[in-house]
Amino acid sequence: MKYEQLAKDIIKNVGGKENVNSLTHCITRLRFKLKDESKANTEVLKNMDGVVTVIKSGGQYQVVIGNHVPDVYTDVRAVGGFSSASEEATEEKMSPLNKFIDTVSGVFTPILGVLCATGMIKGFNALFVALHILNATDGTYILLNATGDCLFNFFPIFLGYTAISKFKGNKFIGMAIGAALVYPTLAGITAAPAKPLYTLFEGTLFASPVYITFLGIPVILMSYASSVIPIILAAFVGAKIENGFKKIIPDVVKTFLVPFCTLLVIVPLTFIVIGPISTWLGQLLGALTLAIYNLSPIVAGLFIGAFWQVFVIFGLHWGLVPIMINNLSVYGYDPVIALMFGASFAQTGVVGAILLKTKNKKLKSLCIPAFISGIFGVTEPAIYGITLPRKKPFILSCIGGALGGAVLGIMGSKLYIFGGLGAFGIPSYIGPNGVDNGFYGAIICVLASFLIGFMLMFFTKLEDNQVTETVKEETPLVKQEILVSPLKGEVKPLSEVKDEAFSKGVLGKGIAIEPTEGKVIAPVDGVLTTLFPTGHALGITSDNGAEILIHIGMDTVQLDGKHFTPKAKQGDTIKAGDVLLEFDIKAIKGEGYSVITPVIITNSDNYLDVIETDKKNVNYREDLLTVMI
Repeated sequence: MKYEQLAKDIIKNVGGKENVNSLTHCITRLRFKLKDESKANTEVLKNMDGVVTVIKSGGQYQVVIGNHVPDVYTDVRAVGGFSSASEEATEEKMSPLNKFIDTVSGVFTPILGVLCATGMIKGFNALFVALHILNATDGTYILLNATGDCLFNFFPIFLGYTAISKFKGNKFIGMAIGAALVYPTLAGITAAPAKPLYTLFEGTLFASPVYITFLGIPVILMSYASSVIPIILAAFVGAKIENGFKKIIPDVVKTFLVPFCTLLVIVPLTFIVIGPISTWLGQLLGALTLAIYNLSPIVAGLFIGAFWQVFVIFGLHWGLVPIMINNLSVYGYDPVIALMFGASFAQTGVVGAILLKTKNKKLKSLCIPAFISGIFGVTEPAIYGITLPRKKPFILSCIGGALGGAVLGIMGSKLYIFGGLGAFGIPSYIGPNGVDNGFYGAIICVLASFLIGFMLMFFTKLEDNQVTETVKEETPLVKQEILVSPLKGEVKPLSEVKDEAFSKGVLGKGIAIEPTEGKVIAPVDGVLTTLFPTGHALGITSDNGAEILIHIGMDTVQLDGKHFTPKAKQGDTIKAGDVLLEFDIKAIKGEGYSVITPVIITNSDNYLDVIETDKKNVNYREDLLTVMI
């Protein structure tokens, strides 16, 4: 395995495989759902070779890898023994926004690659016709169009699979619901010269002709070929119905009776209730987004273009993806999400300027792959590795994206397919009537966004031009302070301490020790700044400024000093190894108290990281914690 060691390090620092509920990936990120995010060593991961950064959003712990994330994902799955499809229930409480984002990303992420691929094929096919390379009657065009249209025309089947998986239902029941929605015979019933039996809600916005009934109940037939909302809602309800039948149907016949009963209920219910209502909701949603766009396409372009990258960073773009796909289904185009197209090119232009300006060899080596991937719309390496840490370049890229969005708004550009990213997305702006002003607007947007981003960055001072050029080869870029163990005993993670102030890291990062001897020595040179009168806890400030708390046992303050014998006094200057305190382990345990002892850095937020020893047992003066300064 090419990334086996990286996979092992990632699994270790997300808290181990036992801390992982589920694992998926998107274009550049591993998306973990962790049982306890406090067990993850976020700073260690951020500074790990092979990891760009870590993002916590939408209830997910996202480890940004870069363009080769599929290979890393494969190795992480293999090393951790994770299933690609299984996802255990998690007790994590999420806000409604996080739940929504998590649900939408869970539904769309698995098919995102194929969705982009088929959109690219359809987009290039349209480009070939516009350039008169192909004719719409050519066999080549027809076959390519079938390849490009296959997913979108049968979208409910694919979404049925992913949506019901997200809702913990049978994947094939989800596919069956989606297949029923696009069943050809039902679609043909409404074709001319067929006449409706009658019309429901006649004279209203929701007037619907009825061509057939089910057990005397009117069925409103609609086109579900490219729809999104009906199948997602149907999958949600279907999963609930399926779980209900699982509880009452005997195990011996569950295999076929659960799907049998579920489909008999959910498919008619979808056509009679869920489908029409969700279709109407989709139409209203589309009308609302178009109304906002029509108020001022230029303002909308400035806003979407400027903040699209911010939405991506926080995962909020997933909330806009269904709107785009819904608009494509309802209207055949989307003018709203189309306005984000310049953002990736502005980001790439900024990176291009940094590449030319910087004399920092490491930064230059980061810029080259980030620039190349940015051309094709994958900007996470550029954002997290280059522009966002330096703040000003990221802001300049947002300005370039805003102006590119304004150009799209002025030119009335629309997205006609959900195609490729970056340069591959240009054909997505070719409409059914061929090349028009909207397509030219997309071209102008690409050039303008790139050049604006490039020029703004090129004429702006780059603060860290020569950061590493002046550092001698033998000089470490990161300093560290090592704390030796103040106790002898068994090493335990803080999460095992039965006090949330320690176990959740509220008081700082560190480690715990179950002592086998009742003696505490100084872990560093410094000052004994605090010695509690009860003797159960002491605070030390090292000569390098690390603030250390050693807390012997849990709730031992209630012993009021009994069984504790201080060997130093508050304010003393101490050297590593000096005996500071003695205590009677047997007597303390006899009083009913635990002697597990957290050793933490209370000002750990001031440091890059605090790295714990990987030993299971430690003796006095052995390395225990490393503080990265």
